[in-house]
Amino acid sequence: MTGAIMLNSEVMNTSPPDSDPDSDPRLDYPATGRNRDAILDVLARVLPTAGTMLEIASGSGQHVSYFARHLPALRWQPSDPNAGMFPSIQAWVNHEAVSKTVNPPLNIDARADIWPVGRINDLNAVLSINMIHIAPWEACLGLLKNAGRILKADGVLYLYGPFKVGGQHTAPSNAAFDQSLQQQNAGWGVRNLDEVAELALNEGFQLAESVRMPANNLSVIFKRKA
Repeated sequence: MTGAIMLNSEVMNTSPPDSDPDSDPRLDYPATGRNRDAILDVLARVLPTAGTMLEIASGSGQHVSYFARHLPALRWQPSDPNAGMFPSIQAWVNHEAVSKTVNPPLNIDARADIWPVGRINDLNAVLSINMIHIAPWEACLGLLKNAGRILKADGVLYLYGPFKVGGQHTAPSNAAFDQSLQQQNAGWGVRNLDEVAELALNEGFQLAESVRMPANNLSVIFKRKA
């Protein structure tokens, strides 16, 4: 999900890329370069060894293409609610030379009651990185509902970003970030992990673990109950 401020170092920078967009459509978000290896370390451990991974709110496409290069046994499905991001996603896929394992991006709004996943069958994981705090609460609800509907048994739902734990911010910088997000849009904000986990339970997920990440973020891993 694009469009945010820079109080938290993990928030995506929405400034134009350094290169000429007419010759290179790749959008370059510095935060992605900073967090991609830490996220990859977690994904390499928690994702299945085969199957299809759906990324919600792929944005520039930097994450999905990077993960695809380092986890070549998996098939990847990027998506974004803004079709204007598709040229950047495809350009990053081409740049990383992973077009054989990355499908063309889908236009998916996380808030939708039913996602248009088309012919994708047996989804093994859904990933959402830095999205639910820079989106309406309905996007989180839609993410949980649809992931519960389309993931196969034992499938993984992976979330990354800042969270409150026990209703409390984990760092003063996250509290300031949360306040600034809500000033931009009253529907945005750092979510309470306990509330997200309770809602996920209603959709058939168990919270498997949460992992502390750089810049006061968390990797949150849910497993779909068999």
